[in-house]
Amino acid sequence: MTSPSEDLTRVVALAAELALDRKAEDVVALDLRGISSATDYFVIATGNSDVQVRAIAENIMEGLAKDGHRPLHVEGLDRARWVLLDFVDFVVHVFHPLARGFYQLELLWGDAPTELFSP
Repeated sequence: MTSPSEDLTRVVALAAELALDRKAEDVVALDLRGISSATDYFVIATGNSDVQVRAIAENIMEGLAKDGHRPLHVEGLDRARWVLLDFVDFVVHVFHPLARGFYQLELLWGDAPTELFSP
């Protein structure tokens, strides 16, 4: 049996892998436990076009739904420049490159331990 923390870590890794399945770039997880009271993890990924950003976000939602996880809130899917998928314990951010460079979440949460995911 896995602990809730181990299960959350597994689901965060699954979200990252689902992003990579749609050729996302620079996929990283930020561990915000002990830093933020709002959520435990951010998963951040980049898609190179609006179509790719949307495809990455939709693949994550579909794949995690099969695993029993649905987002509480989805923001930005219609414009696909920055899609936010709020799963409460973790939040997925899928950015267009210009939006990711502008918001720089990795710098904002620079104290957070990070894990880089690659294909």
